[in-house]
Amino acid sequence: MRTPLARCGVAAAVLSLALSPSARAAPPVSTVPGSTTTGATTGSGGIAGSASRRAAADAGAELVARRAAEAASAPRATATGGAGAGPNTGSRATASGDRLGFGACPEAEELPSSVRCATLRVPLDYARPDGPQISLTVSRVAATGRGGAARQGALLYNPGGPGASGTFFPLVAGLPEWERIGAAYDLVGYAPRGVGRSAPLSCEGPARAHGPTQVPAEPSAGYKQQRVAAARAYARGCAQRAGAALAYYSTLDNVRDLHVLRAALGEEKLTFMGASYGTYLGAVYATLHPGHVRRMVLDSAVDPDPRRIWYLDNLDQAPGFERRWYDFRAWAARHHAAYRLGATPAAVQASYERVRDSVARAPAGGAVGTGELQAAFLQAAYYDDVWPERAAALSAFLAGDPGPLVQQARPETESAAARENARAVYTAVLCNDAAWPADWEVWDRDNTELARRAPFETWANAFLNLPCAYWPVRERQQPVAVGAQPARIPRTLIVAAERDGATPYPGALELQRRLGAEAALVTEEGAGTHGVVGGRNDCVDRHVERYLLTGDTSGWRVTCAPHPEPAPVSLDDRAAKAPGKVPRALLPPVV
Repeated sequence: MRTPLARCGVAAAVLSLALSPSARAAPPVSTVPGSTTTGATTGSGGIAGSASRRAAADAGAELVARRAAEAASAPRATATGGAGAGPNTGSRATASGDRLGFGACPEAEELPSSVRCATLRVPLDYARPDGPQISLTVSRVAATGRGGAARQGALLYNPGGPGASGTFFPLVAGLPEWERIGAAYDLVGYAPRGVGRSAPLSCEGPARAHGPTQVPAEPSAGYKQQRVAAARAYARGCAQRAGAALAYYSTLDNVRDLHVLRAALGEEKLTFMGASYGTYLGAVYATLHPGHVRRMVLDSAVDPDPRRIWYLDNLDQAPGFERRWYDFRAWAARHHAAYRLGATPAAVQASYERVRDSVARAPAGGAVGTGELQAAFLQAAYYDDVWPERAAALSAFLAGDPGPLVQQARPETESAAARENARAVYTAVLCNDAAWPADWEVWDRDNTELARRAPFETWANAFLNLPCAYWPVRERQQPVAVGAQPARIPRTLIVAAERDGATPYPGALELQRRLGAEAALVTEEGAGTHGVVGGRNDCVDRHVERYLLTGDTSGWRVTCAPHPEPAPVSLDDRAAKAPGKVPRALLPPVV
């Protein structure tokens, strides 16, 4: 859910990790017509023509997974990097050939030598398992066995988005808080299809993402029509750049890739950790492959109700972000002595609006307009570890120093391609996954009403998702009925923050209900940081570690007190930069 962009947060600071994946477009197979379906919703016919085509794709995935498992159990072959391979090109294997082998990571991944990489080949279209193939980048740090720990297999991680890469995940092996998990598990990350170097998807040139952008606080009818035109153009760009391949960037295809990756790693059953959208990916996998699930940690859960995928789920975010925006303002008000932004949340809002009005007249540093300002402060609705630096930036700006705000809000030109790639994958997966309203009047009505009570992020979120109204893939997926699996799902662990804005807490309750009696829920009460595991709550982390190491969930529903609020430490949030934290979910693009 709405978390595509290159921000590795704490681990980036600790480990000096820079994610800069290529944004080359996947080569089109053929041209996709740019037509759209009229009526209440788009894509109501089911993707790839019919349920029978989905069944063919599922059968193809089983075939490819079986081949991968056979290759994984065969004697190890000498890995090669393919034509022109050098010492830093990584190892390549195919799901229907040599065993998946790991070697030095490509320089483009910017990972240290302790992390090993491989490339897994999977079908673009699983209904044609021997048809055109794409490559997925996989990364791993092997289980250390420290302290005599027995190896329990591979722990696969998906950070969400959709559009985020998890190749950085094995880096947590070097952090003290992950020592026991890293002793027992190979830590495996990967870039899902479309992301980074994994058949990269692109819908427009990254240069178009350069600021500053000016977004009105209350969009006029004329501005709305501009955004409708932009959404139509963006959807056309996706079709023109990806061609017929565009239809195969979806949750069901991501699940099939995960099924093959599990098998290629030699694992009969999947041990998985997913955050945000990654919880939906994991829940769909568990529904379709319950017999191949070992353990799952689902952190910051998407509401998986098929009726809410994805239009209503995204509408639900607006009130959630509004609550978190209030939490930030209330915190800043409590620290009025440090920041001088106002002694009440309303006064802090007035200070923010003064800054907004100023950058609307003249972009800060020539680079930060109202769009960039909104994107920077949306991070405060995701993560409270940025509150001190955001409050300090507002304070400095109002005191005549725009430097901190420019530093925090100006988009980095070197990551423009990564941002564009992340948005393209996010859009393609959500648009392909389900039917969306095709009538702009429906969007306008719903979001106008919603913005009256949740103005902070309603329209930005609506315009981000609006290309789905004009999506050129005529037939969409039918969302999977999570929990309707024929067999019992093994014990799973859901983790949620009570005031999470990006994935509101009722979604965690719905996911637990659907996964059944074996699903346990750990709730961080009174907190709202998105992505709870590996954060600043030792209670949560103890439950997660115990579950991964022993399978014990310590009860059906367990609560943890909230982690401490950040201290008002000027522009240096020292607590957020302490070692031992998992990279945060990736953030949304400037819209």
